[in-house]
Amino acid sequence: MRTTTKRMLPLLAATAMLGTFGMSGAAMAEGPDSTSLEANLTQLNDSGASGTAWVTVEGNEVTVKLDSTGMLAEAPHAQHIHIGGKNQCPDPNMEGTGADGAIRTTDAAGDYGGVKVSLTKDGDTSPDSALAVERFPTGDATYERSFEVSDEIAENLRNGDGSVVLHGVDHNGNGTYDGEQMSDLDESLPSEATDPAACGELEMSQMDAMPEGGAETGDGTTAGIENSGAMLAGGGLLTAAAAGAFALRRRQTQK
Repeated sequence: MRTTTKRMLPLLAATAMLGTFGMSGAAMAEGPDSTSLEANLTQLNDSGASGTAWVTVEGNEVTVKLDSTGMLAEAPHAQHIHIGGKNQCPDPNMEGTGADGAIRTTDAAGDYGGVKVSLTKDGDTSPDSALAVERFPTGDATYERSFEVSDEIAENLRNGDGSVVLHGVDHNGNGTYDGEQMSDLDESLPSEATDPAACGELEMSQMDAMPEGGAETGDGTTAGIENSGAMLAGGGLLTAAAAGAFALRRRQTQK
């Protein structure tokens, strides 16, 4: 019996080491203390606009990447993270107060709430810059920027609350912002300049990192698969070690 125990010790040690490996693999899979979100933007006001936004929150630092398409060329487009209301995008078929029933920004405030972050190219990102026209992208654009937010906004985002909204719609198709109706946000601007063009609700994402290059949807990384594979391999080795120990003990007993 003493001989059996002595010969089993290496197998038991290997089993313990593999168990530690499995635990460390699970811990590694958790990754850093950050939250990743993604929003797929779809058109409002028959704008033809769409896009994808990726948001990462680490502490109070927020990194946003946003790719848009179908926007009015050579025209500035305000873009924001709205938080509040129901934290959702409005029904694109809702009847708004704009010309011919167009949805104006305040018409959907009950759905996506107010502006909490202005996604400007530089400078201030607070609601005070919600209409800082000269600091927003023009036309179709790829946007990426990191900035600090308040504790409250960071917590909202970590909870998955918020929507990304793009503004600016050429309702009459003449290639510029004009029209008799003025904006519900700034009476010095035509309503076309601030009406919502696309909206996407922020949802928790499994992304480990933001995508590189042009617009892509979904998570193209294999980190999760690799971690799962390592854990499965560890589990298989544990089973093999246990089986070996059982067979060895059985042989010693039969002697």
